[in-house]
Amino acid sequence: MARTRQTSRKIYRKKFSRRNLGIKVENEAVFGAILQNDLAGIKKPHKFRPETAAFREIRKLQESTDLLICKSPFQRLVRDIALDFNIGLRFEPKAMLALQEASEAYMVNLFEDANLCATHGQRETVAPKDLELARRLRGELN
Repeated sequence: MARTRQTSRKIYRKKFSRRNLGIKVENEAVFGAILQNDLAGIKKPHKFRPETAAFREIRKLQESTDLLICKSPFQRLVRDIALDFNIGLRFEPKAMLALQEASEAYMVNLFEDANLCATHGQRETVAPKDLELARRLRGELN
């Protein structure tokens, strides 16, 4: 007889209530004991800590070379800003792509500097004041 690999079956957690069990219980202690016996064999699903998922996403994004901002919203934004300067401006697709890559590179560098400012302030979360400080140190703020 060939050996076969056993796979575990998923057991879904069921919500038990008096109505679902069809039991009329006067004593709550007895009802609690019934629930404990029914739920004894059910294992909780594994849940990762929030920082683990964040680090996994960061690693995934650092490995890829894809653009992070969707093309069509970025294109609408550029065309909207361009209307303030000149009516009827047209953009080649390569020019739009160059603008998007340059703006994403700028934003990534700015967030890296802001992250350093937050780390210097003994915090893990980047705040608006970190972005302002990074821009001020770069000499960009008004």
